[in-house]
Amino acid sequence: MSAAVLEMSARSSAAERLADFSRVTTDDVDEAAEEIGRIFCPHDLKPATARAAGFSARHNCAAFDGFSINYVAYGGSVGIDPGCLERFFLVQVPLSGAAHIRAGATEVEAAPERTASLLSPTIPTRMMWRDCAQAILLLDRRMVEQRAAALSGRAAGAVEFDPVIDLQAPAGQALRRSLAELMLLAEHLGPSGLMSAVATADWRERLLDHLLNGQRHGLSDAIQSYSGRAERLPRALRAARDHLAGNAGEPLDLAGLASRSGIGIRALQLGFRRHFGVSISQMLLDMRLAGLNARLAQSPPDVSITDIAFDLGFTHLGRMAGAYREKFGETPSATLRRRMS
Repeated sequence: MSAAVLEMSARSSAAERLADFSRVTTDDVDEAAEEIGRIFCPHDLKPATARAAGFSARHNCAAFDGFSINYVAYGGSVGIDPGCLERFFLVQVPLSGAAHIRAGATEVEAAPERTASLLSPTIPTRMMWRDCAQAILLLDRRMVEQRAAALSGRAAGAVEFDPVIDLQAPAGQALRRSLAELMLLAEHLGPSGLMSAVATADWRERLLDHLLNGQRHGLSDAIQSYSGRAERLPRALRAARDHLAGNAGEPLDLAGLASRSGIGIRALQLGFRRHFGVSISQMLLDMRLAGLNARLAQSPPDVSITDIAFDLGFTHLGRMAGAYREKFGETPSATLRRRMS
């Protein structure tokens, strides 16, 4: 570890979070761009000064099923250009320093305890971090879009948020408290600890509620209107979706799922298409893929991908690998290698 990184660690030791989940620690610009790009997405990274004086980078990441909590810090002034994130939403809450963010036509001046940012996957983004450390929540795009569709009664599609989060408003304060609590929980569990499936599902619900009901976005009005309709079918669909999430490793039993939901099989199938924008089997596949990604992100180097896949309910490894690559942009073995690096 270089002198610059040691100096950064000494400066931020009181503030650094998720230290046991270290993924990247470097004072090399190219290495930082490559390694952090593997975890988030490829991006351009440029220090404000030509010689990158004082540059350092650290990324700690605790990954769960459908979301991750991260600590990212850059020493010096650094320009970051990820373009469109494509696969996920990012909530960025400054812990120290400051950041200027341009998301589409909106500019955000992020600062601790005042303003955070929410980046949508379809909106191009550019940022300048100035000796900045942020707590970053990553949420799977498909998960957010499916929930937005269910809440609004629309087909699943792109959801674009107001990128400005007021941390002094009640919704911003609640979000900030939840992320702080999630960080503490991850630190308590440690890299070898596992959050139970029930607890993970509860956290997904909590985080989705913060975003879709606490932050303005393109479907906010539709959700407000649709929530006023006491329809039996959406309640049944929520019950079916929750049962799928809690039993994703079990074989799909349409008759049993319909019985638990209180509606017929055909109504259930049509309801999933209408409200979630996907079939029941597609949603189950997505849940299993997210579970596989989360398990691989926390597994030891000698883990058997095949064993995990079978444990999660996959029976055709070739189709699983293809679907995983389409969702995450890499093979399961690549995810595991990145975990080992």
